[in-house]
Amino acid sequence: MTRTVVGAAPRGVGAIVVGNFPLAYGQWFVPHSHPQHQLAWARHGVLGVAVEDAYWVLPPTRALWLPAGVVHRTGATRDAVLCSLYFEPDRCGLSWAEPTPVGIDGLLAHLIPHLGREDLPDDARLRAEAVVLDLLRPLPATPIRVPDPADDRVRAVADALLADPADPRSLEAHARAVGVSRRTLTRLFVHDTGMNFDRWRTHLRLRAALPLLAEGQPVSRVARTVGYATASAFLAAFRRTVGTSPGRYLRGDASFEASAASAADE
Repeated sequence: MTRTVVGAAPRGVGAIVVGNFPLAYGQWFVPHSHPQHQLAWARHGVLGVAVEDAYWVLPPTRALWLPAGVVHRTGATRDAVLCSLYFEPDRCGLSWAEPTPVGIDGLLAHLIPHLGREDLPDDARLRAEAVVLDLLRPLPATPIRVPDPADDRVRAVADALLADPADPRSLEAHARAVGVSRRTLTRLFVHDTGMNFDRWRTHLRLRAALPLLAEGQPVSRVARTVGYATASAFLAAFRRTVGTSPGRYLRGDASFEASAASAADE
């Protein structure tokens, strides 16, 4: 079993303490939690945050609110600087109970490093904290879930697709590779992940695409990288699964179709 680390930020004058952590490409923190609420933001680069089987991609235009006590992993999909705001629960008026994406606009992006100054007078710090709390707005974004299978045979198929999301093999071909029938692998996939093979692979491909899109790679290239023949096929799969376009999802200005939340749970 992986040991979960509990990391507490030092208490400050007000409700918020700011920490900055450079991360190299592919570097991930071990699973951990905090006694404070946390807002994870990429000051530079692109972050990934995983909570169980839910995964968020965070370019500088969006951050993720993590309630106190939530076990998570944070890492960099390219070189990045993780800027974390830690909120003392007993001094913070926000009480979002679930991980919640938050839009980062120009003012908020300037206030966060302002609060990170060590020479900031106490009265100025308290005024800035009040503005930060007023500016935090939740985004209607659904995380892309890729449940982790436990069965060794399903795990072998999942590992192959994680290594190469564009792997074109059918369910039947994967079943032969792990020594079971197509019917057995179909049943095992649903039992282990709650999804059929095609839906699980779609979620995996979309999750793999988001960091590449956040880095600014063209949609056509990203679509091919994760296994779609055309950009239009990829965009259709993304909208069908998430409820909006990748650009709107990453910018945080998505107007989700009414069916978005239910589509993510089907």
